[in-house]
Amino acid sequence: MKNVQSINGVFFTHEHADHIAGLDDLRPFCYQIGEMPIYLNKRTLKSLEKRFEYIFKTENRYPGAPKVVVNLVDDTSFYLDGVEVTPIEVIHGTLPVTCYRFGNFAYLTDVKTITETEKEKLKGVKVLVVNALRQEAHPTHFNLEEALAFVDEINPERAYFSHISHKLGFHNEVEKTLPKNVFLAYDGLKIEV
Repeated sequence: MKNVQSINGVFFTHEHADHIAGLDDLRPFCYQIGEMPIYLNKRTLKSLEKRFEYIFKTENRYPGAPKVVVNLVDDTSFYLDGVEVTPIEVIHGTLPVTCYRFGNFAYLTDVKTITETEKEKLKGVKVLVVNALRQEAHPTHFNLEEALAFVDEINPERAYFSHISHKLGFHNEVEKTLPKNVFLAYDGLKIEV
């Protein structure tokens, strides 16, 4: 979290370790703002409560543990600081994952399939972040071909591929093959929305 000065809240998509392991790193931000708002579905909360019991404990709580305020999400849109937040369900193999649209920006991770109903929630999005794991097919993630087809269908002004592996290829070489409005994401990337 180099150079991150503040965080207003954290959205969780699902309970896999690569998406929750940084929860304890909220400590310094909790020292700044107090209780950290987190947004997640019930299933993900249950998993966090097991894996990070010391954070969710109410008795004999370790004083240095991050403090969180739980905000459960379902399929209903809500407003946060004047921005409409729309939960979008995608399927990661067989696991439902809660992704999010924030106004004109959508963040979808670990997508393998998505229903037409959920795609409708992406109409008119200007910036789309979506996974593109590798070149070869994968049972639980979009590969590059599937991600490109999805971007073509959703038709955002700009798209960024995230959750990529070394099997996708070298950043500069892969990016040369992408449409002019599609980019590979990287650590430290700032996106203007």
